Amino acid sequence: MRKDSFRRFPQETTPENLQKTWLREFYQTVQTHKPHFLAVHCQEVGGKNYEASMSHVDCFVKELLSSDAMKEYSRARVYLDENYKSQEHFTALGSFYFIHESLKNIHQFDFKAKKFKKVVGKETYSDTLESTPSLEKEKFPQDYFPECKWSRKGFIRTRWALADCAFDLVNIHLFHDASNLVAWEKSPSVYSGTRQKALGYVLDRITDQRFERLPYFVFGDFNFRLDSKQVIETFCSTATMQTVRAADTNEVDKLIFRESDNDRKVVLQLEKKLFSYVNQDVFRENNGTSLLEYDKELSVFKDRLHELEISFPPSYPYSEDSSQGKQYMNTRCPAWCDRILLSASARDLVLKPENEEKSVVYDNIGPNVCMGDHKPVFLSFRITAGAGKPNANKHKCCVVQ
Repeated sequence: MRKDSFRRFPQETTPENLQKTWLREFYQTVQTHKPHFLAVHCQEVGGKNYEASMSHVDCFVKELLSSDAMKEYSRARVYLDENYKSQEHFTALGSFYFIHESLKNIHQFDFKAKKFKKVVGKETYSDTLESTPSLEKEKFPQDYFPECKWSRKGFIRTRWALADCAFDLVNIHLFHDASNLVAWEKSPSVYSGTRQKALGYVLDRITDQRFERLPYFVFGDFNFRLDSKQVIETFCSTATMQTVRAADTNEVDKLIFRESDNDRKVVLQLEKKLFSYVNQDVFRENNGTSLLEYDKELSVFKDRLHELEISFPPSYPYSEDSSQGKQYMNTRCPAWCDRILLSASARDLVLKPENEEKSVVYDNIGPNVCMGDHKPVFLSFRITAGAGKPNANKHKCCVVQ
């Protein structure tokens, strides 16, 4: 989930209205799946104009912690990176964890003391998270950033134990595609390589020798994109391409793909921040799954990261017009940016034989309404606390991206 976009809204889509809709759909999902342990990872908390948008963030947090829909969650931990004045540290990540009153035995790891501590009450941390012992937060090294320009990208890790089942939860935000024109130049794109390097960095950090290795769930905005060159070559296989150059620099400004006949109808227009394709339905029909063959960025990590089958449409970039819940913006090629990925051991926890298949759900939230430019995705599953022990209790978990 993202709490950015407190900006450039269509007139009728105010932050207040969007929050109301977003929370309604979120609460409905919670009510349907009734998790005992609930994790919500947010990116771009506060959006680009962070200082001006903090009142909306505060309102969102207060509503979540005090709402009637969440009253059975007697313990909570909220971590908000609000340190926007520190370029070298600020990630704009927010991690929310809610524990149901029926869950008696839950502990959180203290990375400084190197031991688990019982979780009691509701606590919010929003100052310098770097010194908060219950998490690890890192911004990527500056040389990982495209052109070494700082942006709000990094990760936060927390570690939890439900009875004797311990695992890591990692909130992540990777680099976006700055230009559609650059993204289509080669396959895989230069941006794909930057994300690959950053994700490899995160996986190395959370599996290094400092702490015991545990099953891990990595979820957030990976900014994974379809292979632009291959997608465009498929969409425009019979089209002719016109190149428009800027008068002053002679750099490519726009690409226009036209059908060879049919009155030379425009099939696709491509600019730095324009991806205008004639048939948006291809991204919605059968949830766009025919395009998954172009979703290749995870394949590099096939030995380290796993994912359940995707059966929901691309999660980005949705229209921010409140009346256009299923419409994509013509800014980027729609893609599955928002994902929930698992280590092999975490996958084994989720897909244990005693888990009936229907109890594992990987889907999006608010498919028919405006949720902002990203649709949140969630994974709901059961894990057995004290697996293999007689009378072990099953606990239902839900992670939301």
